[in-house]
Amino acid sequence: MAEQLTIGVLRGRAHGRSSEEAAEALRERLPDHEIRYARTRAEELAVAEDADVLVGLRADDELLEASENLRIFAAGSAGVDHLPLDAFEAQDVAVTNASGVHGPNMAEHVLATLLSLTRRLDVGMRQQRRREWRRFQTRGELYDSTVTVVGLGAIGEALVERLSGFGVHTIGVRYSPEKGGPTDEVIGFDDEKLADAFARTDALVLACPLTETTRGLVDDDAFRTLPTDSILVNVARGPVVDTDALVSALQSNSIAAAALDVTDPEPLPEDHPLWTFGNVIITPHSAGDTPQYWQRVADIVAENVEQLEEGGEDAKLRNRVEF
Repeated sequence: MAEQLTIGVLRGRAHGRSSEEAAEALRERLPDHEIRYARTRAEELAVAEDADVLVGLRADDELLEASENLRIFAAGSAGVDHLPLDAFEAQDVAVTNASGVHGPNMAEHVLATLLSLTRRLDVGMRQQRRREWRRFQTRGELYDSTVTVVGLGAIGEALVERLSGFGVHTIGVRYSPEKGGPTDEVIGFDDEKLADAFARTDALVLACPLTETTRGLVDDDAFRTLPTDSILVNVARGPVVDTDALVSALQSNSIAAAALDVTDPEPLPEDHPLWTFGNVIITPHSAGDTPQYWQRVADIVAENVEQLEEGGEDAKLRNRVEF
């Protein structure tokens, strides 16, 4: 009979959704294992003492000191820079992340904003609020356009898959273009190739991590290179776009529209000029929200628990973080 493992789920919220949902999902997926949900700090420390696997958004030294039997810390987020990775490595605890859980919902968010701005639904909704029946022209069609996606991780790949039915030409930008990708073209961050891609771009979608390479990637020069009828969508991080350059581009009609789920600064101050543009859709860093968030985290954890049962210390864990 397989070893019964103890899986502890630490309290926390992602997009306002409680990690208790992960505990409930894990009970369904792993009925032969003990699933314990910690509602308080005291319960977290008690659960940590017995847990083989901990699921959570955060960890600290006190929690690690209590975790004598811990084999896997399953982060409930894609990013793990906020975790004490050196301490996990010292205790020989494997760390996994939640990379991939945002793919479908963030791709849908991007697609929704692209369609809304292309068909100018923003104009239609403003007129509706005014009860104004007046025809307006659309900006165009997605069909036969070129969409450049910076970042071909789970989000970028999910978006390209959903764009495939719209008859668009896709350009993917990634650090290792030799790996290829699902787009019609794949390029790296080479200045000349990137500028050529921007010059041919009808919709520029940012779905990349914030690094020294991507910080300020879309700057004044980029806005001068993009066609004047192009649309910018940012679901990456605010500083990937030079905000002052974006404001100038919008003021001078250098681009047609923008959809921003992230901004720099964030939150966007009430008196910031970006609020005043009718051709800008702003959402409060909410593209990552989905009712399926903790369900997808549970899928990753359940798969890795099964791998742990089969492979022990040599288990091939999904989304394992390299120290």
